[in-house]
Amino acid sequence: MPVRRRLRPVSVLTTTAVAAGSLVGLLQLTSGSVLGAPVTGTRAEPTPAVKPAERNAVRRTGSEGADPSRTPDVSVAQIVAHPDDDLYFMNPDTAQSIRSGRPLTTVYLTSGEADGVNGPGGAADRPLPDKAGFAAARQNGIRAAYAEMATGNRTSAWDRVSIPTVGGGAAELDTLRAAPQITLVWLQIREAGAVSADRPHSLNGLWNGRVPVLASQRATGTPVTTDFTYSKHQVIEALTGLLKRIRPTFVRMQDPTPGLHPHTGAFTDHQDHLYGARFAQAALERYAASAGSRPHFGVQNYLGYPTGSLPHTLDPEAADAKLRTLRTYAWSDGINDCADPAGCGDLKVAQRPAGQGWTQTVRYARGTSTSWVQRDTDGALHAFSVLDGRLAVWTKATGTAAEWQGPVLLPGTGLDSGVTSSRLPDGRIAVFGTRTTVGGSARSYGREVVTTEQTARGGAFGPWRSLGTPERSDARGTSDISAPTVAVDGTGRATVVVRDSGHRLTARDLLPDGDWSPWRPLGGPAAEAVYGDPVATTDAAGRVHVFAGTASTVLTWSQPRPGAPLGGPRPTGLPATTLALNASPSPDGLGVRLWFRKPASGDLRTADLPGTGDGLASPVTELAGGVAGYGPVGGGPGMLAVRSRTGVLATAPEALGRAGGGGVTGAGTGGRTSAAAPLWTLHNFLFSGAPGGVVDGVAAVGLDGRLHWTPAVR
Repeated sequence: MPVRRRLRPVSVLTTTAVAAGSLVGLLQLTSGSVLGAPVTGTRAEPTPAVKPAERNAVRRTGSEGADPSRTPDVSVAQIVAHPDDDLYFMNPDTAQSIRSGRPLTTVYLTSGEADGVNGPGGAADRPLPDKAGFAAARQNGIRAAYAEMATGNRTSAWDRVSIPTVGGGAAELDTLRAAPQITLVWLQIREAGAVSADRPHSLNGLWNGRVPVLASQRATGTPVTTDFTYSKHQVIEALTGLLKRIRPTFVRMQDPTPGLHPHTGAFTDHQDHLYGARFAQAALERYAASAGSRPHFGVQNYLGYPTGSLPHTLDPEAADAKLRTLRTYAWSDGINDCADPAGCGDLKVAQRPAGQGWTQTVRYARGTSTSWVQRDTDGALHAFSVLDGRLAVWTKATGTAAEWQGPVLLPGTGLDSGVTSSRLPDGRIAVFGTRTTVGGSARSYGREVVTTEQTARGGAFGPWRSLGTPERSDARGTSDISAPTVAVDGTGRATVVVRDSGHRLTARDLLPDGDWSPWRPLGGPAAEAVYGDPVATTDAAGRVHVFAGTASTVLTWSQPRPGAPLGGPRPTGLPATTLALNASPSPDGLGVRLWFRKPASGDLRTADLPGTGDGLASPVTELAGGVAGYGPVGGGPGMLAVRSRTGVLATAPEALGRAGGGGVTGAGTGGRTSAAAPLWTLHNFLFSGAPGGVVDGVAAVGLDGRLHWTPAVR
């Protein structure tokens, strides 16, 4: 049977005439810093005339079919190790950015050439290895997938040129002709060719100094005409140079600390993912320190291979859309519409386009805290995020007429996304997070918990203080600690909790003399492995409660009384969750309310737990239908805030009394009650991390690096 062919027009310029700085013009990006810019706001109802400061977050009601608004100062960069890492581990976020119409640039570090065979292993008609050809086929598949997401037509034309890099090599730049704000950059460095096996000639070996340089692997047909090599420094310089041209307001990257298998010591994620992310970290650190005016940027890390074995986060519609994109990339229909003998996609993926459950989920490696908005004792509001690797602080004075001011970036670099905050007994606010030291050598890499607090009530924040890490070394667990959670009990003792690389919880307590106790494990070695970021809260009686998700349920640690040690872990009797949790005192003052999502649906669930510490939850109340989506449930008392299926913020009044009341009894018996679906309001902007809030309203940090505020409806 003859092969049907539809030619995909691709313009290939083999010159390197795109000079330094011209990438900015090709990407059609705006310039300027957002430092000191007014905070965007939302109105109770959309109005025909929108003020300039409100364009990024105009409130609207109705169905969720509309695309996010096209704000003029959003630019997203994605840095991944291989072609398809973005499709497997960053989608649907990638597709949401494409639909927004704003600039999106994806940078591929390696060619992903693997063994050079474009087909499944062991097949009788297995083709001969051709690494340049397989790299070309993967490029073709990526271009088809992006074109289809952007235009609906996978054969939409691309313009391909060679550009010089600051690292001394050259990269291929592809621009989607019908949507020139979509660009792909191929560094075409050699890949490891193995998930965890020893491969010195790899990003792993280059980072750790086992090889002085790493060679290129050019794809067949690339406009890059000569081979090159990169040292570790040159890879960092090449990425830094690209960041200077792209000028992102938001960066997506893979997880630089995915952990190791406890029994084998092998990486839980592909070594190229891990070390590619560390190269990205080093480049972002250098870019943040560079001189000159540029936008501030936020960062989001994505979990890789391990996410497939955890409860799925996407509803069926979102999962199906993600799978369709992977099938396009994989050239599943075999139609040769690219006119390339190398192939039009990745036939290795075509045999199993869903991967290891990866198309059914997306999971942030950190940045799920909803406790980053705090009220001080004088009534002023403070919001905290991370921009340029520094703590960004916004403030809003008391009074309904007061406006948010900021952001002010505090001294101290290397801060990871995912900070949390708490009010100390004397009224001062403290902020907790983790800080990564990239360093100049492999041994200097590490992550530690840090905190800063106001020097006086309502005053400035003091210097960062290190609380260290429960990890022995980066080599023992790749510095895989979660973002911290913190709570203050009725006696005034603060407890900070993190998940370590052994998937256990560890804690430190603030002592009366101002020092911190040593790290101590919560629960014994027999405790079930926990994943994601733990959450903590204090009930109305002053008792601290900590929650963490496992693959099948939620565990809790709690104080029997204020001042007592945390006991646990104890079972809650709750079903599996997507691991993104939110805990707060229950409205009736009798315990704690926990919010979470039902796996593979996006539906919201909630349950109340008693403050007595016995751990067993009331029956689950389920809010089915609505806006679906993924990630934690944020917001303040009386108001819910979530990421919707299309990635925009959705808010709704919380109209629940005590969860589980009405009809089903028996804690931990699997009982369910239903509540009326909330009336959701959608706000047309994409945001990072999780929404946070207080009784006054909900805050979210947009991909433009600005604070968006939605006042509560009275």
